[in-house]
Amino acid sequence: VDGAWTEWSKWSACSTECTHWRSRECAAPAPRNGGKDCSGVLLDSKNCTDGLCLHSEYPGGWPRAWGLLEATGDVALYAGLVVAIFVFIVILMAVGVVVYRRRRRDFDTDITDSSAALTGGFHPVNFKTSRHDNPQLLHPSMQPDLTASAGVYRGPMYALQDSSDKIPMTNSPLLDPLPSLKIKVYNSSTASSSPGLHDGADLLGGVPAAGTYPGDTARDGHFASVRSKGLGSQHLLSLPREHGYSASGTFGCLGGRLTVPGTGVSLLVPHGAIPQGKFYEMYLVLNKAETALLPSEGTQTVLSPAVTCGPTGLLLCRPVVLTIPHCADVSSSDWIYQLKTQSHQGNWEEVVTLDEETINTPCYCQLEAKSCHILLDQLGTYVFVGESYSRSAIKRLQLAIFAPTVCTSLEYSLKVYCLEDTPDALKEVLELERTLGGYLLEEPKPLPFKDSYHNLRLSIHDIPHALWRSKLLAKYQEIPFYHIWSGSQRALHCTFTLERYSQASTELTCKICVRQVEGEGQIFQLHVTLGEHGSSSDTLRSHHSGVTTTTTTQVGPYAFKIPLSIRQKICNSLDAPNSRGNDWRLLAQKLSMDRYLNYFATKASPTGVLLDLWEAEHQDDGDLNTLASALEEMGKSEMLVVMATEGDC
Repeated sequence: VDGAWTEWSKWSACSTECTHWRSRECAAPAPRNGGKDCSGVLLDSKNCTDGLCLHSEYPGGWPRAWGLLEATGDVALYAGLVVAIFVFIVILMAVGVVVYRRRRRDFDTDITDSSAALTGGFHPVNFKTSRHDNPQLLHPSMQPDLTASAGVYRGPMYALQDSSDKIPMTNSPLLDPLPSLKIKVYNSSTASSSPGLHDGADLLGGVPAAGTYPGDTARDGHFASVRSKGLGSQHLLSLPREHGYSASGTFGCLGGRLTVPGTGVSLLVPHGAIPQGKFYEMYLVLNKAETALLPSEGTQTVLSPAVTCGPTGLLLCRPVVLTIPHCADVSSSDWIYQLKTQSHQGNWEEVVTLDEETINTPCYCQLEAKSCHILLDQLGTYVFVGESYSRSAIKRLQLAIFAPTVCTSLEYSLKVYCLEDTPDALKEVLELERTLGGYLLEEPKPLPFKDSYHNLRLSIHDIPHALWRSKLLAKYQEIPFYHIWSGSQRALHCTFTLERYSQASTELTCKICVRQVEGEGQIFQLHVTLGEHGSSSDTLRSHHSGVTTTTTTQVGPYAFKIPLSIRQKICNSLDAPNSRGNDWRLLAQKLSMDRYLNYFATKASPTGVLLDLWEAEHQDDGDLNTLASALEEMGKSEMLVVMATEGDC
């Protein structure tokens, strides 16, 4: 029986697509026993607005609404996929944040502050010293005191100034630029000697541009011509310089020494390092700018100031020796030491890891108890960093307490600075406190600081409560571990603000304890008479004057302990290899410079480089006794005779 259509159903309501439709079924009768199906369409649609709006039909008579239903299903599928991907990304980010916080939670420390007036958190803010041309300008930026109500603070640190400090804030620049610092190259055929050295004011205030010596225009033009031909692409180099943190000088083939007074930083230019007939103006700068980024990556800690020696790109015939102080406790064998240099893009790159040198290592580091002497073939910006590989490395810190020179109010503040145990760090704070009207109460005390994630805790005790009261609401203050260990924060300090009940109270006795939690500490027993600080001020002045009157530049033979004639005879005697090993290698062993002998073996005169390193190590010694003792142990009696007759042992 063949199938037949039923009657069409009634037309549906007019849809938003301007169409309506009707349907029928193949059921009158339905096909049976192999009969044929109905031919035609199940659905029929047409415009229900008499052509006032258009409509489209799908092939086979399906209305467009059915196509829309299919498209809507696709959109829902895609939307579901997008939502699923977004949720997955959010979950990944949440997991990452949780892991990051767990890894860093040891660095988020509880900070207990103390003050009756303000509430704030500890924030180590870099500071700027007063401009040299305006000594009356106080320090433009100063770290906040930990004088806020006791509490726990986690997360970003914000600075709130203690009302007791009353430090004017300005926006003056930290450093005056070095005007027109250029490389000077002179020819010995036109100048029989190097140009006169600048006096102290010139050294500190800036270096005149090359070729600007008054009264000699012809020579100036010739020098400029020689410089342009000899250095080609070397351009004007302007560096930030600060009073007391830089030195410069003009050197020839006789060499010399640059020293930044009171910082432990120096540059030794050996005899023969500069080509014969050339004179270079060289400089040495401690980078104290706030914008100077230090390379504290991960668990690494900065152990020395960042020092720039230059100009870069100079042709050197033999290595120079850069000496920088460090604050590592070298008696601890837990350190991994690295020397890093700063590229032209400002990134810090590893130069060498100590004890991992290869034949291609471009420098050699001689590590001493408080300084590092670096043999360099290239001038640039360098810093010494370290990392503890078993959580037992120790940094050497120094604690210094300052009090106000004049106290006219009832409040009296004691500042406790926590500094790296390097001369430049103490010098910086001494100069800062001098501008702020503070003075050093007593000599700084050392403090070993261990890589243990424990904070530094400071507390004050034994205050005469009948005459004074402390504004500290908690039992102690703390400096977070990472602020100290990173080495990138300068002049970290806490302030203890006290208040006397009467102006008649002019004496204060108390005890200040500083210690690392679960570590070592120091106790300061203080007895202060307000208004009588002559001896302590003398101490501050002696510290400061001692670092500003030292000669910054030494040129020629006067810069070296070993006379040139003795040096040449020692080199002639020890440079040649000896089958018994009684040559420069044994000298290196006697002088404790044999950590990596291959570096010296690649030099034309290994003995000469060893003697250059000895000169850098013993720049503060007054004789040749240590060198004479090493030669005597080697059996070089003939060298002792030479040193006795030609030198001053």
